[in-house]
Amino acid sequence: MPEQPPYLRLADELRRRIAEHVWEPGDRLPSRAQIGQEFGVGENVVRRAQELLISQGVLEGRAGSGTYVAEPRQRVRMVRSLVREQRAGSPFRADMKALGRNGDWESRTEAKVPAPADIAARLGVAEGDLCVRTTYEFLANGKPVQLSTSWEPYDLTAGTLVVLPEGGPHAGAGVVNRMAEIGITVSHAVEQPEPRTATAEEASLLGIQKAAFVTHIRRTYYSDQGRPVETADVIVPAALCEIVYEIPINRQ
Repeated sequence: MPEQPPYLRLADELRRRIAEHVWEPGDRLPSRAQIGQEFGVGENVVRRAQELLISQGVLEGRAGSGTYVAEPRQRVRMVRSLVREQRAGSPFRADMKALGRNGDWESRTEAKVPAPADIAARLGVAEGDLCVRTTYEFLANGKPVQLSTSWEPYDLTAGTLVVLPEGGPHAGAGVVNRMAEIGITVSHAVEQPEPRTATAEEASLLGIQKAAFVTHIRRTYYSDQGRPVETADVIVPAALCEIVYEIPINRQ
């Protein structure tokens, strides 16, 4: 079995000291030079270990001050389930209510945006075909916990009351219920989650460290005719949220 990289071994040791209360929440860690001298590693190794623990929410960096043990915080539970989206109300708000938090979101919609190549491929349309693009910032007690960018083919909803996902009488109803209003049955969704580091823009919006770990979910909804009706990129910060998949069991 390959030997663990030095920065991972150091991260484990720093995590152990925090778990054993050698350092308490709010305590400032020794300098990188001091830690490196104690463990016989270079400052670059210390930096990588600290950045990993910051991305996991164990430590926090304060500009011009140093690195500190982060205060414990409850991760937001994000439940991924098509069944939940078919119910009345917002699954996100329901999840936040279960945690004793107020769930809400901010959004911005642009109509008639040409589809870039990757989005066109996911929606089964030609590159440059017009789409409705909506960006979301989901909030728990007013603090951002999730980002999403949604794309819908414009020709699918043009001229209907659901053309704007967050406007009109069906604002905020979700893809499944909005499509049902125009006679389209959403039969299933496909999600492709993968871990990566946050971009500078994502980190700024989410209030996390640059290059912190996030889960990037590429989600596409399909009609019962097999047509993609919406696709989205969902960004979930690992330090703030846990992702849970709810899978229905067909007993027929």
